[in-house]
Amino acid sequence: MSDWLKMSAADLGRGIGAGDIDPLELTQSYLDAIDGHEYRDRIYARTMPDRAMAEAGAARERAKLGLRRSLLDGVPISWKDLFDTAGTATEAGSALLKGRVPQRDARVLRNATANGLVCLGKTHMTELAFSGLGVNPVTATPPNVNDPALAPGGSSSGAATSVAFGLAVAGIGSDTGGSVRVPAAWNDLVGLKTTATRLSLEGVVPLAEKFDTVGPLCRTVEDAALLLAAMEGGRVADLDDTSLKGMRLAALQTSVMQDVRDTPLAAYHAAVERLRKAGATVETVEAPELAEAMTLAPVLYTAEAYGRWREKIEAAPDLMHDQVRERFRAGANFSGPDYVEAWIKLEQYRATWAARMAGFDAVMCPSTPNLPPDVKRLETEPDYFVTENLLTLRNTRAGNLMGLCAVTLPTGTPSCGIMLMGAPMQEDRILRVAKAAEDALG
Repeated sequence: MSDWLKMSAADLGRGIGAGDIDPLELTQSYLDAIDGHEYRDRIYARTMPDRAMAEAGAARERAKLGLRRSLLDGVPISWKDLFDTAGTATEAGSALLKGRVPQRDARVLRNATANGLVCLGKTHMTELAFSGLGVNPVTATPPNVNDPALAPGGSSSGAATSVAFGLAVAGIGSDTGGSVRVPAAWNDLVGLKTTATRLSLEGVVPLAEKFDTVGPLCRTVEDAALLLAAMEGGRVADLDDTSLKGMRLAALQTSVMQDVRDTPLAAYHAAVERLRKAGATVETVEAPELAEAMTLAPVLYTAEAYGRWREKIEAAPDLMHDQVRERFRAGANFSGPDYVEAWIKLEQYRATWAARMAGFDAVMCPSTPNLPPDVKRLETEPDYFVTENLLTLRNTRAGNLMGLCAVTLPTGTPSCGIMLMGAPMQEDRILRVAKAAEDALG
């Protein structure tokens, strides 16, 4: 049973299908692992054992009758605390939402449940999802799997660490500027950022809805494909017979390679070399439109986020961590015309990017330019928090600004990921590239 805590979702699902794994015993083993773990309360905001065991019991009966709903029927996963859960508090890591109890599950959770997935509970996150570091003095800061004193990455911090510490088979998070990919990279996981609007945001506490996306943090690319299908209620991407031979990969240079720290840089170059040896053609590419788009991020993100949350924040500003609160308040610096003009320009830059990258199977860069910073320093040095947060999210934000789907993969160097970005709504294609890359990276 201890091996169950390390297995992929797909392998556990195959074990259930073969009759070798009992979904009820599997879920109980995860609940026991959570309850006995030293970081339980830093990773999970709240567990849902009654729901989990009821869902696992139903999965057991379906398995006995040969009526399994999907390969993942009976597999237990965690959910970031911004996905509504009927009758259970959903507070988005914020004291502003303390005691908020929705009456209905988020649509992606309903879809996952309909496909037989078991809900273990809700994981901690950055306040209202507005930081890439994963530090939350208001509720809890989860530990990084490689060093508990370091930042876990955010905002889906608990989602990542629930998987990395063996307390969930997979975690579901959200990504507005990197909130799936950063914690996945820093905790040596696979993270999928879906295209905006690909998965429903109904019942998901919003940050900036034009950029908000839902995505899984998991152990393998296969798991990411299965979880995407489960949340969408659609078919699973075909990952059979993937190969890098004949693939054309763009090694992005603009913006994303500036000030990359030594360890992530070395890990990235080593990973690219392995992809090249596996048969991929790698070409360096400049994209000046990305640099222009990056200058629009302050107005595009903060204006929408503050417009959404201003009334709530200003009614009780002292309930927020000051760094996150002031990041929201930066949205007050921009006017309506500023915001509209920025979106007009961004659409133009997206069109230029699409034409430039049309001939490539994926665009690559380091998932993060930096390693996880020290939590105590982030909590005591405001300037350090700001500079590290902006640097942390810079590379991942490229995918959000350009409206792309993207996958981060572990490189084998702790807390260092390589990101593969694909065209909008081309998740099936980028998952095939990522599967081939995963095989090459070992």
